[in-house]
Amino acid sequence: MSEGPTATLAATPAADRDVQSEPDFAATLARSGLWPLVRTSLSTVQVNVGKLCNQACHHCHVEAGPKRTEIMTEATARRVLELVAASSGVRTVDLTGGAPELCPSFQRLVEGSRALGKRVLVRCNLTVLFEPGMEDLPRIYSDNQVGLVCSLPCYTAENVDQQRGRGVFDKSIAALRLLNSVGFGQPGSPLTLDLIYNPLGAFLPPEQSTLESKYHEELDRLFGVRFHRLLTLANLPLKRFAEMLARSGDDARYMSLLVAHFNAATVAGLMCRDMVSVAYNGSLHDCDFHQMDEIPLLREKRPQTLWSIDSFDELACTSIQTARHCYGCTAGAGSSCGGALAG
Repeated sequence: MSEGPTATLAATPAADRDVQSEPDFAATLARSGLWPLVRTSLSTVQVNVGKLCNQACHHCHVEAGPKRTEIMTEATARRVLELVAASSGVRTVDLTGGAPELCPSFQRLVEGSRALGKRVLVRCNLTVLFEPGMEDLPRIYSDNQVGLVCSLPCYTAENVDQQRGRGVFDKSIAALRLLNSVGFGQPGSPLTLDLIYNPLGAFLPPEQSTLESKYHEELDRLFGVRFHRLLTLANLPLKRFAEMLARSGDDARYMSLLVAHFNAATVAGLMCRDMVSVAYNGSLHDCDFHQMDEIPLLREKRPQTLWSIDSFDELACTSIQTARHCYGCTAGAGSSCGGALAG
């Protein structure tokens, strides 16, 4: 499967630039007249329920896996729902992990959020449907009209298994067929099923709409699988992917690629502009990537938690911190939890 027009690091004129000489992200925004970066509203609460996962993917910025023990407690999940109930601006609760379904409070968060009238998104790795005790997941998803955002980094077994582990592709296709059978991903169905693509290596994603058409064609032709949208995400230089870059000696070149392709048109749509990220332990962050880099959400220069606020609405119009990895969200067409940000 082709990685698209930016598949070679040497293609960028900045490929050999020393990372230490790069401008920092805040300075890049300032030169474009886009500093300071401020949360314009707060409509989405993304809840990372922990690092437990049935997979251990090579690119994972969470470093999730079967042996991780970090997991959200029932008390913390209850506090999330209390704050969602108190927040008039919140429209979407976005559940992620790890595999969020493996958290004991997963069903409570789904049903509690839906009872409050909120849209619920679940970031699903697909293979979790076949884990012991997870047999009821399709019913939980459909009964609550959950929006599913599912990882499938290619439509071929070789590429998926290379990134996510041996046998993952076949299980993923079986899971997609199961979800199709209960209505997810079908044309005209309110049960939305979106797929996520991210590159296998140190490249930018190809153009989203073109790749989406190819996914539709190949998955339907080869497996009879249907889905709604394809979302393209860039790999950010964090955790396992950063370690892979270091091992291959590509860290400086990949950062140069991201910096050289900074696109100011993506900044208005960045996910951090209308979202807050909640960690399994209740700490608050500007995004899931900041969470994994232990960069806190600050208000009046103080790190915020679920217990330092009375409503998520309080965090609207607060300043957003920036870091080296922010270039990954603004390179090329941009990258966010909702896919590409610019045409």
